[in-house]
Order: sequence, then structure tokens, then C-alpha cells
Amino acid sequence: MDNKPAPMDLPTPNKLVEEEDDDSMLNKKKLGGIKTMPFILANEICDRFASSGFHSNMITYLTQELNMPLVQASNTLTNFGGTASFTPLIGALIADSFAGRFWTITVGSIIYELGLVSITLSAVLPSLRPPPCPTQQNCQEASTFQLWILYISLLLTSLGTGGIRPCVVTFAADQFGSDKVITGRSKKWNFFNWYYFSMGLATLTALTVVVYVQENVGWGWGLGIPTIAMIVSIIAFVIGSPLYKKIEPGGSPLIRLAQVIVAAFKKRKETAPENPKLLYQNKELDAAISLHGRLVHTDQYKWLDKAAVVTESESVSSNPPNLWRLVTVHRVEELKTIIRMLPIWAAGILLVTSSSHLHSFVIQQARTMDRHLSKSFEIPPASLSIFGILTTLSGLVLYERLFVPLARRFTGHPSGVTCLQRMGIGFVINIVATIVSSFIEIKRKSVAAHHNLLDDPKAIVPISVFWLVPQFCVHGIAEVFMSVGHLEFLYDQSPESMRSTAAALYWTAISMGNYIGTLLVSLVHKYTGENSNWLPDRNLNRGKLEYYYWLVSGIQVLNLIYYIICAYLYTYKPLEEVTEEEEEDGEFNGKKISEKGVELTLNETA
Repeated sequence: MDNKPAPMDLPTPNKLVEEEDDDSMLNKKKLGGIKTMPFILANEICDRFASSGFHSNMITYLTQELNMPLVQASNTLTNFGGTASFTPLIGALIADSFAGRFWTITVGSIIYELGLVSITLSAVLPSLRPPPCPTQQNCQEASTFQLWILYISLLLTSLGTGGIRPCVVTFAADQFGSDKVITGRSKKWNFFNWYYFSMGLATLTALTVVVYVQENVGWGWGLGIPTIAMIVSIIAFVIGSPLYKKIEPGGSPLIRLAQVIVAAFKKRKETAPENPKLLYQNKELDAAISLHGRLVHTDQYKWLDKAAVVTESESVSSNPPNLWRLVTVHRVEELKTIIRMLPIWAAGILLVTSSSHLHSFVIQQARTMDRHLSKSFEIPPASLSIFGILTTLSGLVLYERLFVPLARRFTGHPSGVTCLQRMGIGFVINIVATIVSSFIEIKRKSVAAHHNLLDDPKAIVPISVFWLVPQFCVHGIAEVFMSVGHLEFLYDQSPESMRSTAAALYWTAISMGNYIGTLLVSLVHKYTGENSNWLPDRNLNRGKLEYYYWLVSGIQVLNLIYYIICAYLYTYKPLEEVTEEEEEDGEFNGKKISEKGVELTLNETA
């Protein structure tokens, strides 16, 4: 009797492949989701705790420990802050091109940790800082070697930031699969509100615990605690690695944009067809960069459509074609989308310029005021920022619970207002905050003059430091509208394959604003004279800080006018949606959403 198994019992090669594919698909579906958030948010919370504890009081470290003049110290921090906001563009390109977001975040975190270790050593070892100068008069400044230790530390943290900032928020958003899950109508809070809320809590903790340690225990522990927190963040992030959904990079987005420009230039003499359906389309070619829907043709910047014109000499049977001569409509629309976003993005630059030095100046103001909560306890100047953070945290809750339902009654919009309207409100509130700051400075100096303290830079003016609280609160309200709206706008409106790059644009605007802010402060300091300088090096009581606040308020008014024009003319990106069933089946028969519909869909939680 033949005991050989029947052919039906043996798995065929095709069946084996199918089973492997099913297992792979099943494992892929299990990746990502809400279970990854504890690891990702733990990483970002510890990172934000470390960076806030490191940077929030650094102006005090430079002026009190390294004996730097005020303007030089403020410019140093602003310049490195600008560098830290520019490097995310490089990190985003690396992540989107070949490295992927997971490895970019991991390597960036390690480099950031090296910077924290370096500056912690400079705070612990006396040879790496100048002698103490309690009078703040005729002080010995830091030597060239000591400054180089500082600069290397700040540079390492800036480079590390480049790998973290543009990738964490987009990597976390990737875990949910599609935009609708992130910002779906069923969610009471969208992902970006949760993200900003978590970061606010981390910053709040740093401004209370770390700053108190720096002011009352010492800078060794004050910088050591953020260093330890950063180590914890790296460990937490790496432990969650098996759970993450890691989207493969789709190639350099800059090369794709360049290909569109080159192809359009080469075909500048060609005539684009009236019917956009005759332009080149290739779903397979665009599959990796359009997982949740392809961009559809728009009538703006029609000269770029020539890049998708199929000429008689070109064969579209080759897959892919020469992309320096022929590109798809989706790739043309990627470039159009970026071009449309740039004017809105640019409006954030002058906003940052106006506020880039305010934190440093407010800390110096607070240091001259009465900070006692009791006879034995004083509020550290840098900890005043907690009032802005608390306002932002409570504002995020009230925004969703009160503002959105109320605004929805008038606008009919699912989220009350669009993200562009939300940003515009933030611009207006920020102007109010700066004007409030100027009046508080006038009040502070009037009290100093009344008590004959204008010529004593170390004198404590008998006015409560809580006079500074209103400006922090108004700035906190502006953050609720402006910062969250700006970040969500860049994420929603950017092509999905360029979202790390779009998040980097957020930080690049901050970078450029910081550099321009440094130029503005330097020019004001240089050309307002020695006797009545607006921003003096040592004695703020003899300065004209309120004039500087009025200057930046005027700049913000002009910027608001520019923003309103750009927002009015902006066109939301049209998208061809892919349903969840089509996404799982690998098919792509999506439907086009009208531009008006896209506005409601993409900004329903803005």
C-alpha cells in the first residue's frame, strides 16, 4: 500500500508564497497604532524636557557663569537656536531620501546627548568657565578655549535636533496609517493637539524642576538632569522599535522637484493639452509616494504641466521613463503644492523675528524685580515661562471644548475655523502680547526711577515680578492658535512623501526668523547710541526696551497684512482619496475630492 501523501496535501510553491504574503500582511497590519504612542511620546517628552531644561535658562548661564555681555549672550543663543531650527531641513531630507525616520531620530538623539554631556562637563569642571563675578561689573569673560567648549556643545545639540524635530511628529502620525485616523471627525482631539499638549507638560516640568535646581542647587545638576532625561528618551524609543510601522523612504524629494523643473524647461516650447487627462499618469510609478491618494491636476502654474506632456518621440511603455524629461501629474502637483505653501510658510519668519529675543530680555527684566513668593522662596526668572505654558495647556482644552463648538455655529465648519484662520487669529494675539510687554516695561522703569535705582544694575526694583505674567499668558493664547495651526497646515497641505520636509519647513522658518532677529537686535544695539541705547549690555534700567517692543509690533502688523493677502489667495490641495479597503487590497480606484471638500477634510480639526 502506497503511503505517500496525496498531491493535494503538499503545499505548492505558489501556496507557500501566498501564505508568506498573508503572514507578512497580517504582521504589517499589527504594526503601528495607539500601542506605539507610549514609546514615541516618552521619547519626545523626555527630549522636550531635556531641551527645555537646557535652553530655557541658558541666558543666565552665559551672563552669570560665563560673564558674557547681555547682547552677545542673547545673540549667541539666537544664532545657535537658528542653527538648531535649520538642521531639521537636512535631517528631513536624509529621512525622506534614504535613512527613514526611525534611524534619523535615533542617530539625532545620540548626537544631541553628546552635546548635553559636553556642556554638563563644562558646568562641573571649574577650568572650563571663568572665575565667578557676583557684582557683574568688570568681570573676566570666558576664554577662547572655554567659549569653544560652549560652541561645540551647542553645535552638537543643534545637529542632533536636526534628526529629531522633523521626524518625531511625522513618525508618530505614520503609526495611524492615514490622515483621517489622525484628524478624523470622530476624534475629540486631533493628534497635533495631543502632541502639543504632551510637549507643554514636559516643558512645564522642566521650567519648574530643572530651573529651580539650576538656580538653587547648581549648574552641574541643573544640566545633568536634562542629560539623564535624554538617555531615558533614547532607551524608550529604541525599546519600541519592534512595534513601529516604518514607512520606506520614497527617494529624495528635492530630486523629484528638480526633475519637474528640468522637464518643464526642456519642454518649454511644447503646448500643454486643454484636457488634463491627456497628461502623463503612472499609478505604479507613484505608488510608493501616494499611499493614501494621488494629487490631481490643478490649473495653477500651468507652465509646469509641460513636464507631463507626452511627445511623439517619447515612449510611455518604458516603466519608468526618463524622469528628467517626463514626469507624472502627481509629481508636478507635488511641486505646485510646495509653491502654494511657501507664502503662508514665509509669514512665520517675521513672527519669529519679532519674538526671537523676547525670552532673553524678559528673564533679564525679571531678575531686577521682586520675585519673592515668601520670605525664603524666590521664583527663578526662567520659571516665569510656566505661566505661558499653563495658559497654552488650558487653552488647548478650552479651544476644543468651547471655541470650536461656538465658532461652528457661525461658520458651519466642522472645526469652527480652518487652520489658516486659526493662524491668523494667532498673529493678531501675538501683536497684542508684544504691546502689553512694552507697557509693562514702562511701568517697571517708572518704579525704578521713583526709587532712584536706574543707575544700579544689580538693584531689585520694588515691583512684583507678577507684572510680567499677563504678557506670558497672552503669548500662551497666541501659541494655541498660531503654533498648532501652523504645524497642522504644513503637515496636511504637504505631499505625503514630503511630510518630514514640510515639518522641517516649520523649523526652518524659526531658523531664518532667529537669524533676522539677531541682525535686528545687533542693528538696534549699534545705532541707538551709547548714552540712550535701547538694549544696553549691563544696565537694563537705562535702556529703552519698550521702544524695541514697539518696533517689533510694527513689524508684526506689516506681516499680518501680508499673511491675510496670502491666506485669501491660497488654494487647498485637491486629493484623490483611497478608501481603507482599497489600501488593504493594494488597489487604487480612489475618487477625486473637490478643492472645497478638501478644505473641509484637511482642516476639520484645524
